[in-house]
Amino acid sequence: MHASRTLLATALASILLVLSLSLPASTALADTATGARIAYRTIPGHGGIDLRAMVITPTGYDGPRPLLVMPAAWSTNNLLYVGAAKRLAYESGYQVVSYTSRGFWDSGGEIEVAGPQDVADARAVIDWALRETDADPERIGMAGISYGAGISLLTAAADERVRAVGAMSGWSDLAASLYPGETINFQAVELLLTSAHLTGRPGDDLLEMESAYRRGDVRPALELAPERSAATKLAALNASGPAIMIGHAWNDGIFPPSQLTDFYSAYTGPKRLMLSPGDHATPEAFGAFGLPNETWESLTRWFDHHLRGADNGIAAEDPVRVKPNSGGDWRAYPDWQAVTEQETTLHLGEPERSWSNWQATGGLEAEPRTGWDYGVRSGIGTTAESGTLMLSGALQQFADIPTGVALPLVDRRRAGVWTSEPYSEGVRVSGTPRARLTVTPTDTEQSLYAYLYAVDRHGTGALVTHKPVTLRGAEPGEPQRVRVELEPVVWDVPAGHRLALVVDTRDARYTDESDLGERVVFGSPESAPSTLTVPTA
Repeated sequence: MHASRTLLATALASILLVLSLSLPASTALADTATGARIAYRTIPGHGGIDLRAMVITPTGYDGPRPLLVMPAAWSTNNLLYVGAAKRLAYESGYQVVSYTSRGFWDSGGEIEVAGPQDVADARAVIDWALRETDADPERIGMAGISYGAGISLLTAAADERVRAVGAMSGWSDLAASLYPGETINFQAVELLLTSAHLTGRPGDDLLEMESAYRRGDVRPALELAPERSAATKLAALNASGPAIMIGHAWNDGIFPPSQLTDFYSAYTGPKRLMLSPGDHATPEAFGAFGLPNETWESLTRWFDHHLRGADNGIAAEDPVRVKPNSGGDWRAYPDWQAVTEQETTLHLGEPERSWSNWQATGGLEAEPRTGWDYGVRSGIGTTAESGTLMLSGALQQFADIPTGVALPLVDRRRAGVWTSEPYSEGVRVSGTPRARLTVTPTDTEQSLYAYLYAVDRHGTGALVTHKPVTLRGAEPGEPQRVRVELEPVVWDVPAGHRLALVVDTRDARYTDESDLGERVVFGSPESAPSTLTVPTA
C-alpha cells in the first residue's frame, strides 16, 4: 500500500507538470524577430486520423531545408519540443514538425504503444512535410524523448528516408525495459498506464495488456514487445545506416540503460552515445523547452553534421561520452567496451559474525571461499532499496543526493551482505558489474534484488547500481546458478571506501514473487563459486 501511495504521488506530480506545460496552442504564432514562424496544423495520419502538430518554419532561409520530425513523448503533446524546435529553426534553418502521437491529447486515434500505426503516422508526417513545406527529401531526421525516441528509431528502421535520429531517454528493447530479469517494473508500468488513461485513449492492444497485467499475466505484453523494439530491427537499421545519437540517464527508472548499451554496440552505422546522471527524461527535459542543455547541444551538432554537412568536428570525436553518476566531468571513449579498462573478480565468502561486527557479513575476496550456505527469509524487504521512480535519479542529478544505505540497518535475516576491503586510493567502477550466485529457493518462483553500494567505514554510503532477477519455474530445494548483470554505471568510489553487495527478496519498485514463509539459501559450491565481477577504469 505504501508503494502504491508513493507511485500515485509520483504519477500525479508528473501529470501536473505535463499540464502546466501543455497550454492550448493558438492557430498561428509569428516570431519574425527571431527568424521562426510557428503554426498549429492538422496533418492526416495513418488510417484517416488527424494528428495535431506545431510546424516551425525558419524565416530568412532560401531553398529546401533539412526536415526534423519530432513525435511527442508519452502523455505529452506537440508543445513539448517547441522551444528546442524554435532554436533549431532560427539558428540552423531546420523545418521542424512536432506532433502529438496518436491517442493522446489533441490527436485522433487510440494509443497503440509505438506499434505499426505509430510508425505509419510518422511516415505520413514526413510525406505531408515534403508536400506542404520547403523540406528537402534528401535531408530528413527524427528526434524525440521517451515515446518519441522509440517511435523515431522504429521509423528509421522502416523508412530509409530518415538519415539521422536523436533518441533521448528511449528504449530499444521494450521487454527488457519493463520486465527486467523477468521482473515486472511495477512503478514504471503503473505510471505509464495511469498517465495514458488521464491524457489519452488507450487502444485495444494496450487495454488487453493492462487487463492481463492486472491478472498477473505478462504474456500479451511480451508478445507485442518485439514488434515495438528497435533491437529486433537491427538488420534493417544496419542496412540503411542512419546516423543515430542516443542520450540517456544512468538511473532511468522506466528504460534502464543496459538495453541501449547493447543496442549501441550492435549497431554498425554512424553513432553516438551519451550517458549522464538523472532519471527518465531529466537530462534533456530543459533543453526541450529551449534552455541550455548539453544533450541538445550535442544533438544539434549531430544533426548539423549529418543533415547540413557542417564540418563541426563531431565526426572526429570519440563517440561514447559518459559523465560519472557520482559527479564529475564528461569522459570520451572510442566505443562502449573501452569504458571498462579491466575487470576484477571478487569471491563471496560466508556471511558470519566477528568480534568487530556482530552482524553476519561475508567478504568480497580475491580467492574463492567455497563450501558454505547462508539462508534468509523471503517476502519482507530490507532497508536496501532501489529508490523511487523519477525522484531518486533526479535527486542524484540535481542535488547530488544518491539513494543511500546504512549497512548496519540491513536485516541479515532477510538479506545476504558482502563487503570488500577498503580501496586505499579509491576506484572507478566503469561498465557493467556482474554477479554469479548459487541460490536454493523453497518455491518455484522467487524474486531477488542485487544492489551494489559504495560505503564508508561505518557502512553508510550510496547505491551505485542494482538489478532485479526472478526465478521462474525453479525446482524447490535444488540449487540454481543465477547470473545477474547489474545496470551499467560509471561511479567514483572515494579513497578508504568499500564496495558492498546486498541481495534481498523485495523492492518497492518491482512486483515481487517472494512469499512470506519461504526461504532462499545462498551458497558457493566448489564447482561454481559465487562471485562479483567489478569493471574498473
